[in-house]
Amino acid sequence: MRRSKGERVFDVFNYILLGFLGFCTLYPFLNVLNISLSTPADVAKIGLRILPLNPNFEGYKKIMENTYLLTGYKNTIIRTILGTAVNVFLSAMVAYPLSKKYLPNRNIWISMIIFTMFFSGGLIPSYLLIQKLKLTNTIWSLILPGAISTFNMIIVRNYFMSLPAELEESARIDGANDIRILFSIILPISAPIIATIALWSAVGHWNAWFDALIYITNEKLMVLQVILRKMIVEGSMQYIESTGGSFVYEDGFKPTPDIIKCAAIMVSSLPIIMVYPFVQKYFIQGIMIGSLKG
Repeated sequence: MRRSKGERVFDVFNYILLGFLGFCTLYPFLNVLNISLSTPADVAKIGLRILPLNPNFEGYKKIMENTYLLTGYKNTIIRTILGTAVNVFLSAMVAYPLSKKYLPNRNIWISMIIFTMFFSGGLIPSYLLIQKLKLTNTIWSLILPGAISTFNMIIVRNYFMSLPAELEESARIDGANDIRILFSIILPISAPIIATIALWSAVGHWNAWFDALIYITNEKLMVLQVILRKMIVEGSMQYIESTGGSFVYEDGFKPTPDIIKCAAIMVSSLPIIMVYPFVQKYFIQGIMIGSLKG
């Protein structure tokens, strides 16, 4: 089927526009990478560059000895793994019974849960609650308040509702109970939606900083994003210059704060960038199926 002239013109315009938007999205990332690999003299030069003129890794060497950043990295990895596991497990456990029409007062339970998406107690009551529970300066103050995402739970519930009822019926005939059905049948065939909400939860925990800023005061428990905020936004030299030992600079120059900041941004971004391609194949399938049936 031949396309009309108007359709071809639209395609060309669409490709140009999307290409421009893609470049606008990608260039800031490439610019940060360029600065992190440049010398102080090259950074001071005016001009737009995608690749560094004289690549070097002095900024990254400095970052690898930054005790604050390494501690924040460890705490963020622990938070992300533990928080994602808790979120996925509890979301599935809540979504499964809510996906059954025979659940008593199901609409009431769903309404009460959805209510929490639009209304909350506020920051001060939340802080007082965490304080009364003696969770401040613990990893649980970063995980328990958001242990279940209402939005993620609804997406998982919708996905469970789209699965054939015959699967559960045959399992019940063989004597399986609800727990056995959930863990042996439902979850194994729900990899797309599980991978989707796991990605959302992991990205959310990895990028979160505000809750750690108000609940964590111990520097040994600070997460990576709080350290980056102190380095980049506040410009704290204490966090930029902190090293765990002697440091020998090659080529006779010392990385500037801008180089160290950009190297820190790249190091903090790489884990999520590396994980995303492995779950991308599940992402579109999971979100489309999970969002269709209400």
